[in-house]
Amino acid sequence: MQEWVIHIMNQYGYVGIALLIAIENLFPPIPSELILTFGGFMTTYTSMNIWIVTLSATIGSVAGAIVLYGVGRLLPAEKMDRFIGKWGHVLGLKKGDVERAEGWFNRRGASTVFFCRFIPLVRSLISIPAGMARMRRGRFLLYTTLGSAIWNVVLVALGAFAGAGWERVSQSMNLYTYITLAVMAVGGVGFVVWISKKRKKKK
Repeated sequence: MQEWVIHIMNQYGYVGIALLIAIENLFPPIPSELILTFGGFMTTYTSMNIWIVTLSATIGSVAGAIVLYGVGRLLPAEKMDRFIGKWGHVLGLKKGDVERAEGWFNRRGASTVFFCRFIPLVRSLISIPAGMARMRRGRFLLYTTLGSAIWNVVLVALGAFAGAGWERVSQSMNLYTYITLAVMAVGGVGFVVWISKKRKKKK
């Protein structure tokens, strides 16, 4: 995959970066760390500008997020409630939890969307619950753009600073991804166990 990504970026420049980042938002297995750090490296041996690389990546991030936000808006809460009513016990969930989650998202959705842009995998998927909660489009776009821009400029700058050693930065970010996902997995299991114990005490 790395060779394909690099070929697209070398062939199409800024447009290739925007396209790859948009696809990465829809298919998270494509590593944004690779795209952004190599994009930064490209600014050291081509005429590409670090700020335009960052802008292109941010445009791609927002475009992909808009698609997933739209998917979320197409998912009716009623269907989710029915699904949870049937299968929610597996995760310790019950009907009504969707409505409560939407209420929480409407109260704190802006900060959630912003900070989740720094978390691997979640930075893409967070757009779906934002759409389901009918978060205001302008607000969603603002915080998605801000969070994406910060993430992009940091990685592009690291790639430019590392120069020919950009792959070491990319590999370090992969380690960050694995650690973050492991912590989230442990936290998710802990949350489910805590919810289950809490409900047992109420019975």
